[in-house]
Amino acid sequence: MGTSFGRGGATTFQQDLANSDCIVIQGSNMAECHPVGFQWVMEAKARGAKLIHVDPRFTRTSALADIHVPLRAGTDIAFLGGIVNYVLANDKYFRDYVVAYTNAAMIVNEEFADTEDLAGVFSGLDREGREYDVQTWQYQGAQVQAASGKRDQQYPERTKKSGVRHAARGEAHGSGGAEIGAEPDTDETLRHPRCVFQILKRHFSRYTPEAVERICGVPQEKFLQVCELLAENSGRERTSAFAYAVGWTQHTVGVQYIRTAAILQALLGNIGRPGGGILALRGHASIQGSTDIPTLFNLLPGYIPMPHAHSGEDLDTFVEAEGARKGYWGNMRSYLVSLLKAWWGRAARPENDFAFSYLPRLTGTHSTYETVQAQLNGTCKGYFLMGENPAVGSANAKAQRMGMAHLDWLVVRDFSLTESATWWKDGPEIETGELNTEDIGTEVFFLPAAAHTEKDGSFTNTQRLLQWHHQAVEPAGDARSELWFTYHLGRKIRERLAASERDRDRPILDLTWDYPTKGSQQEPEAEAVLAEISGWNSDAEPLSTYEQLADDGSTACGCWIYCGVYAGGVNQAARRKPAAEQSWVAGEWAWAWPLNRRIIYNRASADPDGKPWSERKKYVWWDAEQGRWTGYDVPDFKATKPPDFVPEEGSTGPDALAGNDAFIMQADGKAWLFAPAGLTDGPLPTHYEPHESPFENYLYPQQRNPVREVLRNEYNRYQPSAGQPGWDVFPFVATTYRLTEHHTAGGMSRWQPYLSELQPEMFCEVSPELAAERGLDHLGWATIVTARNAIEARVLVTDRMTPLKVGGRTLHQVGLPYHWGGNGVSTGDAANELASMALDPNVHIQEVKALACDIRPGRRPHGPQRVELVREYQRRAGITDETGTEV
Repeated sequence: MGTSFGRGGATTFQQDLANSDCIVIQGSNMAECHPVGFQWVMEAKARGAKLIHVDPRFTRTSALADIHVPLRAGTDIAFLGGIVNYVLANDKYFRDYVVAYTNAAMIVNEEFADTEDLAGVFSGLDREGREYDVQTWQYQGAQVQAASGKRDQQYPERTKKSGVRHAARGEAHGSGGAEIGAEPDTDETLRHPRCVFQILKRHFSRYTPEAVERICGVPQEKFLQVCELLAENSGRERTSAFAYAVGWTQHTVGVQYIRTAAILQALLGNIGRPGGGILALRGHASIQGSTDIPTLFNLLPGYIPMPHAHSGEDLDTFVEAEGARKGYWGNMRSYLVSLLKAWWGRAARPENDFAFSYLPRLTGTHSTYETVQAQLNGTCKGYFLMGENPAVGSANAKAQRMGMAHLDWLVVRDFSLTESATWWKDGPEIETGELNTEDIGTEVFFLPAAAHTEKDGSFTNTQRLLQWHHQAVEPAGDARSELWFTYHLGRKIRERLAASERDRDRPILDLTWDYPTKGSQQEPEAEAVLAEISGWNSDAEPLSTYEQLADDGSTACGCWIYCGVYAGGVNQAARRKPAAEQSWVAGEWAWAWPLNRRIIYNRASADPDGKPWSERKKYVWWDAEQGRWTGYDVPDFKATKPPDFVPEEGSTGPDALAGNDAFIMQADGKAWLFAPAGLTDGPLPTHYEPHESPFENYLYPQQRNPVREVLRNEYNRYQPSAGQPGWDVFPFVATTYRLTEHHTAGGMSRWQPYLSELQPEMFCEVSPELAAERGLDHLGWATIVTARNAIEARVLVTDRMTPLKVGGRTLHQVGLPYHWGGNGVSTGDAANELASMALDPNVHIQEVKALACDIRPGRRPHGPQRVELVREYQRRAGITDETGTEV
């Protein structure tokens, strides 16, 4: 409930959409971009559920919704905050749930100052350092370490050490708990002026229907209709669900979008209950798995934070800082030691801290965009691209290509010769003369990749469900799987280092790298990898639950949340029991982490006494006769802990959880309406304008997220926002999106003739009013310009793009699909040429869903004239190196 780092919320599709009474899809065109998941929405609708679609465009999702709400891109916090205000002001919140399961009663430090007091920022802001000191956000009577998010915020206080480098920006995103200390002061009457509930009411009080209309362009009557539907379909008897995608995440305040929805759902009692929750709609089959295991620079498997380069940090210090007093993160040491044993086996011993020193250390932020900066300044020399196509698929595609031009070597693994493999000979900068092939020193290697049908493995989808897929055919030619590539690359490196006596090489040489292989290509056995991830004990017996993990080195487990997926030596992810042969929860179809639990935090589906809130929404409950929790799902609670359990004084870890602490991974066992730690940009969501916006912030003097990340390089010029000279050079708002017929940056679809025939050209969607204003002809050409680049697109004049009344004037928005590039059957300019590298400070994701731009008729110029057009716009807007970097 703190922040969202790709963990899919507390929900699963089948149970939570099909059983919902009201579904809000916001930040996603689910029908077109997630059609398989959308079937559950339609099932719920057939059962009588109300469907609300909130999106700048009218799409196929809108056509099937009961209500479509067009709004200005980049204003969702104002919209959701308005619903929060409605719920609080009209006593529509589920009080019994809120008091029992949220931190509404916690009293906050008297030094805390809200945006209401400080002109749109919170106490603790260091403007020069562009960061917050969270000390004043703490509870009264206790200090709190975040359950997720910016884990490093309290490191010195927790370990009594100093020397945390500012450059690190707290990049240990995992999860953890409260530091050892007293329970915070509370007021369960919710009347104390500094209790979370009262702070929440004051904070959102200015998010009125009038403010929502002025900021979002949503008429008050339509907004109130949404509020009423949500309130009517939440509470004891009914539940509502939210579904979102990158339309919420790809903003400089993206994490706070999800936080606002989490606050709203907790107030309404929609977390941990069937038909409720918040569903993150992933853009790829295993995006969830990529954060679980993970492929992120700041995490170890299972959301354990990556260690920092702190002075003298050993295993004990790390666990002290990152572990928990209360809840299941109190077992951090067991999770981490078991991981170290899985990776380094016999070399991980008690006397060497179980090889803890072998782990890499973070010295700063190493996201994809900071990596581009490192390429441009010459500190990043080599680059692996495995299924990524940043030359067209990442924000500021030009900066991506120019960065790659500074590399010594580049390895691209993909199905086809994507733009990231060929930019050095046919990229846009070759045409403009900014790059010359003969002068580029980057040595590029292209290695063909195997498709999912050509390899064994698992997908972990948005509902935390591991589903095994079996190899159907051998990969053709030189194509190889990622597993093959990684294993054999590691094998060859280890062979090269075999005679080394250097300490720096021990982490590689000591790795457990003995996976069995099969076939003529020596493909590693994927199930052997899954078995290692699931874990075993010292007798090589498969583990069945993370409760079995030990901190003494007697267990090995590659990812504690996946522990049990190979229970009994059986691949649980490969199960496919038909629906007719099992309950509606479908617990024997594949395997969901953790422990095959389909709805996490499901203790909250029962009241504090352990009884279902209602018969209609019963899910798990306490069976007094059996003395255990039972129900339709695996209870997300210790099975034998009664609802009235009171922990003994001094208890730690899971034993410190009371019988009504439903949110067992949280620092205090509660859902966080207010985040006392863990967020880089504030304990409460706040409406800030997008990084580049044609409107001033109506709610606060602070225009933009004060701690957003801005990256400075010559290709990443920022534009002025409203209130600054030159803002009107870019008077419109562009937003990017996906199409059904193409996939992500196009590497899997633009080479397919049939898909390319269905969507043959890059286009832009504009309203008839904007077309008339700018002289744009339907099916003709338009040029869209920002301070970074200019692109061309075919014009689609459509009523689907609704002009909005915002702040007393008409706003026009431009829709841009982002699938195109210069290679393949269907080619076109990339929408990401227009985007800047302005990032959310929590998760370093780019803002591409709300871009200020200009649009003009006709095709863009070619060659050097394209660069000159952009420079002309920069001159007209008065853009300098400092523009847009202000706090």
